Amino acid sequence: QVQLVESGGGLVQAGDSLRLSCVASGRTVSIYVMGWFRQDPGKEREFVASISQNGDSTLYADSVNGRFTISRDNAENTVYLQMNSLKQEDTAVYSCAAGRYFNTRSPYGYDYWGKGTQVTVSS
Repeated sequence: QVQLVESGGGLVQAGDSLRLSCVASGRTVSIYVMGWFRQDPGKEREFVASISQNGDSTLYADSVNGRFTISRDNAENTVYLQMNSLKQEDTAVYSCAAGRYFNTRSPYGYDYWGKGTQVTVSS
């Protein structure tokens, strides 16, 4: 079992930056692919980014590519999402997830989920 807890969300203005953190406990996170997803009320959960177990490979949604950066510190059991040049359409609850398959953007490819942290971007 893996428990995931996100932090770092908040209310910011368009153009600002935020860094989200996801701390894992239980089994070591280094054996898992880690991903970030987001969901707005009434919408489907959307893939944001993922990172391979050793951090060598990353994958991004087109909507955030070039603005967001995913990284991980396996020694600290922590995954980060640096979000720059935030836009109103980035407003959502952001959740991190742990899974075993890197090349999937589907939430069904992930086994463990955090409860999420709210990011709100105002104009």
